[in-house]
Amino acid sequence: MKQILTIGMVLFVLSSTISAQAAELPQYKPLFNGKDLTGWVNVNTDKDTWYVKDGTLVCTGHPIGVMRSDRQYENFLLHIEWRHMEAGGNSGVFAWSEGTVPEGRRLPKGMEIQMLELDWVNQHKLKDGSLPPIAYVHGELFGANGLITTPDNPRGTRSKSIENRCKGKGQWNVYDVVCVDGVVKLSVNGKFVNGVRNASIKKGYLCLESEGAEIQFRNIQIMELPPGITTQEQTAPLLK
Repeated sequence: MKQILTIGMVLFVLSSTISAQAAELPQYKPLFNGKDLTGWVNVNTDKDTWYVKDGTLVCTGHPIGVMRSDRQYENFLLHIEWRHMEAGGNSGVFAWSEGTVPEGRRLPKGMEIQMLELDWVNQHKLKDGSLPPIAYVHGELFGANGLITTPDNPRGTRSKSIENRCKGKGQWNVYDVVCVDGVVKLSVNGKFVNGVRNASIKKGYLCLESEGAEIQFRNIQIMELPPGITTQEQTAPLLK
Protein backbone atom coordinates (compact mmCIF):
# COMPACT_ATOMS: atom_id res chain seq x y z
CA MET A 1 0.00 0.00 0.00
CA LYS A 2 1.51 3.32 -1.09
CA GLN A 3 1.83 6.12 1.43
CA ILE A 4 0.38 9.37 0.12
CA LEU A 5 2.56 12.39 0.97
CA THR A 6 0.14 15.17 1.76
CA ILE A 7 0.88 18.89 1.97
CA GLY A 8 0.25 18.66 5.71
CA MET A 9 2.91 15.98 6.09
CA VAL A 10 5.42 18.05 4.09
CA LEU A 11 4.74 21.12 6.22
CA PHE A 12 5.11 19.03 9.37
CA VAL A 13 8.52 17.73 8.26
CA LEU A 14 9.69 21.21 7.24
CA SER A 15 8.53 22.79 10.49
CA SER A 16 10.22 20.06 12.52
CA THR A 17 13.48 20.59 10.61
CA ILE A 18 13.33 24.37 11.05
CA SER A 19 12.57 23.99 14.76
CA ALA A 20 15.53 21.65 15.19
CA GLN A 21 17.82 24.07 13.37
CA ALA A 22 16.53 27.01 15.38
CA ALA A 23 17.25 25.15 18.61
CA GLU A 24 20.89 24.85 17.53
CA LEU A 25 21.37 28.55 16.80
CA PRO A 26 23.68 30.40 19.23
CA GLN A 27 21.84 32.32 21.91
CA TYR A 28 22.83 35.05 24.33
CA LYS A 29 23.31 33.82 27.88
CA PRO A 30 23.71 35.97 31.00
CA LEU A 31 27.13 36.28 32.61
CA PHE A 32 25.64 38.19 35.55
CA ASN A 33 22.41 36.96 37.15
CA GLY A 34 21.53 40.22 38.88
CA LYS A 35 21.57 38.56 42.31
CA ASP A 36 25.11 37.53 43.21
CA LEU A 37 28.60 36.88 41.81
CA THR A 38 27.91 33.36 40.59
CA GLY A 39 30.17 32.58 37.62
CA TRP A 40 32.91 34.98 38.70
CA VAL A 41 36.14 34.40 40.63
CA ASN A 42 38.02 37.07 42.61
CA VAL A 43 41.62 37.25 41.43
CA ASN A 44 43.37 39.99 43.43
CA THR A 45 40.76 42.36 44.86
CA ASP A 46 39.13 42.51 48.31
CA LYS A 47 36.03 40.53 49.23
CA ASP A 48 33.97 43.74 49.29
CA THR A 49 35.34 45.25 46.03
CA TRP A 50 32.47 43.69 44.08
CA TYR A 51 28.87 43.47 45.22
CA VAL A 52 25.32 43.45 43.87
CA LYS A 53 22.81 46.20 44.60
CA ASP A 54 19.32 46.48 43.07
CA GLY A 55 20.24 44.11 40.23
CA THR A 56 23.41 46.03 39.39
CA LEU A 57 26.99 44.80 39.73
CA VAL A 58 28.94 47.44 41.63
CA CYS A 59 32.74 47.75 41.72
CA THR A 60 34.19 50.12 44.33
CA GLY A 61 37.40 50.52 42.32
CA HIS A 62 39.60 49.61 45.30
CA PRO A 63 42.05 48.00 45.27
CA ILE A 64 43.21 47.89 41.65
CA GLY A 65 42.74 44.40 40.26
CA VAL A 66 40.26 42.10 38.55
CA MET A 67 37.79 39.32 38.92
CA ARG A 68 37.51 36.71 36.17
CA SER A 69 34.93 34.44 34.61
CA ASP A 70 34.94 30.88 35.93
CA ARG A 71 35.60 29.49 32.44
CA GLN A 72 37.36 30.38 29.21
CA TYR A 73 35.81 31.70 25.99
CA GLU A 74 37.14 31.65 22.43
CA ASN A 75 34.81 33.07 19.76
CA PHE A 76 31.89 35.09 21.08
CA LEU A 77 29.76 38.22 21.10
CA LEU A 78 29.80 40.14 24.38
CA HIS A 79 27.13 42.64 25.40
CA ILE A 80 27.92 44.74 28.47
CA GLU A 81 26.40 47.92 29.89
CA TRP A 82 28.40 50.15 32.22
CA ARG A 83 28.48 53.56 33.86
CA HIS A 84 31.11 55.40 35.85
CA MET A 85 29.99 57.04 39.07
CA GLU A 86 33.03 59.32 39.45
CA ALA A 87 34.49 61.93 37.09
CA GLY A 88 37.56 60.58 35.32
CA GLY A 89 36.87 57.00 36.40
CA ASN A 90 38.96 54.18 34.93
CA SER A 91 37.99 50.56 34.24
CA GLY A 92 37.63 48.02 31.45
CA VAL A 93 36.89 44.46 30.47
CA PHE A 94 39.54 41.94 29.41
CA ALA A 95 38.97 39.27 26.77
CA TRP A 96 41.21 36.25 26.13
CA SER A 97 42.91 36.87 29.47
CA GLU A 98 45.12 34.51 31.45
CA GLY A 99 42.93 35.31 34.45
CA THR A 100 45.93 35.65 36.74
CA VAL A 101 48.15 38.63 37.57
CA PRO A 102 51.90 38.48 36.88
CA GLU A 103 54.22 39.12 39.81
CA GLY A 104 54.72 42.83 40.33
CA ARG A 105 51.57 43.71 38.35
CA ARG A 106 47.99 44.45 39.33
CA LEU A 107 46.28 43.62 36.03
CA PRO A 108 46.42 40.44 33.90
CA LYS A 109 47.69 39.59 30.46
CA GLY A 110 44.78 39.94 28.06
CA MET A 111 42.94 41.96 25.45
CA GLU A 112 41.71 45.11 27.19
CA ILE A 113 38.58 46.98 26.10
CA GLN A 114 38.99 50.34 27.82
CA MET A 115 36.27 52.14 29.79
CA LEU A 116 37.25 55.67 30.85
CA GLU A 117 34.91 58.43 32.00
CA LEU A 118 34.88 61.57 29.85
CA ASP A 119 36.59 63.84 32.39
CA TRP A 120 39.69 61.63 32.27
CA VAL A 121 41.20 63.87 29.57
CA ASN A 122 40.95 66.92 31.82
CA GLN A 123 42.66 65.07 34.66
CA HIS A 124 45.48 63.66 32.50
CA LYS A 125 46.89 66.43 30.33
CA LEU A 126 49.76 65.73 27.95
CA LYS A 127 53.31 66.87 28.74
CA ASP A 128 52.80 70.04 26.68
CA GLY A 129 49.65 70.89 28.63
CA SER A 130 47.22 69.95 25.86
CA LEU A 131 44.34 67.52 26.30
CA PRO A 132 44.28 64.05 24.73
CA PRO A 133 41.60 63.63 22.05
CA ILE A 134 38.39 62.81 23.88
CA ALA A 135 37.76 59.68 21.80
CA TYR A 136 40.79 58.12 23.52
CA VAL A 137 38.95 58.01 26.81
CA HIS A 138 36.68 55.17 25.82
CA GLY A 139 36.80 52.24 23.49
CA GLU A 140 40.57 51.99 23.21
CA LEU A 141 41.71 48.43 22.48
CA PHE A 142 45.12 47.04 23.35
CA GLY A 143 47.00 43.96 24.42
CA ALA A 144 48.01 44.21 28.08
CA ASN A 145 51.03 42.60 29.76
CA GLY A 146 52.33 40.76 26.72
CA LEU A 147 49.30 40.06 24.53
CA ILE A 148 50.10 41.36 21.03
CA THR A 149 47.66 42.71 18.42
CA THR A 150 47.64 44.67 15.18
CA PRO A 151 45.58 47.88 15.70
CA ASP A 152 43.04 49.07 13.12
CA ASN A 153 43.49 52.70 14.23
CA PRO A 154 47.03 52.86 15.61
CA ARG A 155 48.04 54.98 18.57
CA GLY A 156 51.36 53.31 19.07
CA THR A 157 50.59 49.66 19.78
CA ARG A 158 47.04 50.56 20.83
CA SER A 159 43.98 51.06 18.66
CA LYS A 160 42.04 54.28 19.29
CA SER A 161 38.33 54.81 18.91
CA ILE A 162 37.65 56.92 15.82
CA GLU A 163 34.56 58.65 17.22
CA ASN A 164 33.45 59.72 20.69
CA ARG A 165 30.10 58.09 21.40
CA CYS A 166 30.47 57.70 25.16
CA LYS A 167 28.18 59.21 27.79
CA GLY A 168 29.51 60.74 30.98
CA LYS A 169 29.30 60.11 34.70
CA GLY A 170 26.12 58.42 35.88
CA GLN A 171 24.88 57.54 32.38
CA TRP A 172 24.74 54.02 30.99
CA ASN A 173 26.95 53.06 28.04
CA VAL A 174 26.58 49.98 25.86
CA TYR A 175 29.52 47.99 24.49
CA ASP A 176 28.92 45.21 21.97
CA VAL A 177 32.17 43.33 21.37
CA VAL A 178 32.83 40.81 18.60
CA CYS A 179 35.75 38.49 19.39
CA VAL A 180 36.47 35.96 16.63
CA ASP A 181 39.73 34.22 15.66
CA GLY A 182 42.00 36.92 17.07
CA VAL A 183 39.90 39.79 15.70
CA VAL A 184 38.08 42.22 18.00
CA LYS A 185 35.50 44.77 16.83
CA LEU A 186 33.90 47.20 19.28
CA SER A 187 30.55 48.97 19.02
CA VAL A 188 29.93 51.87 21.41
CA ASN A 189 26.31 52.86 21.96
CA GLY A 190 25.16 51.37 18.67
CA LYS A 191 28.06 52.02 16.27
CA PHE A 192 31.31 50.19 15.51
CA VAL A 193 34.25 52.53 16.14
CA ASN A 194 37.33 50.41 16.76
CA GLY A 195 39.06 47.10 16.14
CA VAL A 196 42.22 45.02 16.34
CA ARG A 197 43.36 41.80 14.67
CA ASN A 198 46.04 39.13 14.90
CA ALA A 199 45.75 38.76 18.66
CA SER A 200 48.47 36.45 19.93
CA ILE A 201 45.99 34.84 22.38
CA LYS A 202 42.57 33.81 21.03
CA LYS A 203 41.05 31.89 23.92
CA GLY A 204 40.98 32.75 27.60
CA TYR A 205 39.05 34.24 30.50
CA LEU A 206 36.97 37.39 30.71
CA CYS A 207 37.96 39.85 33.44
CA LEU A 208 36.25 42.91 34.88
CA GLU A 209 38.60 45.61 36.09
CA SER A 210 38.72 47.58 39.32
CA GLU A 211 40.93 50.64 38.86
CA GLY A 212 40.43 53.35 41.43
CA ALA A 213 36.85 54.55 40.94
CA GLU A 214 33.34 53.19 41.33
CA ILE A 215 31.87 51.68 38.18
CA GLN A 216 28.61 49.77 37.75
CA PHE A 217 27.68 47.02 35.30
CA ARG A 218 24.43 45.45 34.17
CA ASN A 219 23.02 43.23 31.44
CA ILE A 220 26.25 41.32 30.83
CA GLN A 221 25.53 38.67 28.20
CA ILE A 222 27.58 36.41 25.96
CA MET A 223 26.81 34.48 22.78
CA GLU A 224 29.33 31.73 22.17
CA LEU A 225 30.19 31.04 18.53
CA PRO A 226 31.78 27.95 16.95
CA PRO A 227 35.48 27.47 17.74
CA GLY A 228 38.22 28.31 15.27
CA ILE A 229 41.68 26.93 14.63
CA THR A 230 43.31 27.94 17.90
CA THR A 231 46.57 26.33 18.95
CA GLN A 232 47.69 25.57 22.48
CA GLU A 233 50.14 28.47 22.24
CA GLN A 234 47.22 30.78 21.43
CA THR A 235 45.21 29.59 24.45
CA ALA A 236 45.55 30.96 27.95
CA PRO A 237 46.57 28.41 30.60
CA LEU A 238 43.60 26.62 32.15
CA LEU A 239 43.01 27.53 35.80
CA LYS A 240 41.44 25.31 38.44
